Amino acid sequence: MRALVEPSTLYLVATPIGNLGDLTARAIEVLKAVDCIACEDTRHSRVLLDANGITTPTTSLPAFAEGARADALVQRLKEGQSLALISDAGSPAISDPGERLVAECVAAGLRVVPVPGASAVVAALSASGLPTSRFHFLGFLPRTQSEARAMLDEVAGLSATLVLYESPRRVVETLALLQEALGDRSACVAREVTKLHEEFLRGTLSELGAKLGQAEVLGEIVVLVHGRVAEARWTKEEVIIALEAGLGRGERLKSLSSEIAKAAGWSSQDVYRLGVSLKSH
Repeated sequence: MRALVEPSTLYLVATPIGNLGDLTARAIEVLKAVDCIACEDTRHSRVLLDANGITTPTTSLPAFAEGARADALVQRLKEGQSLALISDAGSPAISDPGERLVAECVAAGLRVVPVPGASAVVAALSASGLPTSRFHFLGFLPRTQSEARAMLDEVAGLSATLVLYESPRRVVETLALLQEALGDRSACVAREVTKLHEEFLRGTLSELGAKLGQAEVLGEIVVLVHGRVAEARWTKEEVIIALEAGLGRGERLKSLSSEIAKAAGWSSQDVYRLGVSLKSH
């Protein structure tokens, strides 16, 4: 029978996203058995560990210091220790510290074992009422408007449901940006998933923006947006006609390409390249 934990192994242990009861029995056993637990924030994790009688030594691995501290953890694993990694909530390395550490462990030939559990993405998606067979996780949008628009432009043509995290302070602004980039699609805002004040708000992006704009928004937020509904794709000739008409009106090619792409079912990059070729002739 294989031991509960093995030497030179990193365990990625998912922790509750709100409800402390969502920590699995296996997660508790692993956290008790490893030599050390690396935490995103040891003070935050102490509440969870104490609640489950876990006295294993801890060390800190915050996102801002992962690069500097990952090497030391890899060395401990090479020396035969077993380590667990936990974030403040959810699965390590998914919009949380751990990606760099996992990559270094894999490069060093060390074993990495997931111990799955609560996931804000999966929990929110399952109850959203939006299609669940395919989804695309965006994490947090970039902070700058230009970078966020560029990311949304990349995924605007996907038929998969889009899922992203957002802070309560920025959610109204983000809903407006999503509407601008994707059109007024059906969406869901999941707030405080698994917690006492859990709430699912459903409607179009404009409806949700108007509703949330009238109240103080609190808690952890997951935003889900319906994927692009397949429409008749424009032919190359139709795109050329639209480009020539817009350029003839003096419109800028970049913004014109984005506008045409949404209507035509093309990527804006392809429309832009076609516009460049038209201008060069």
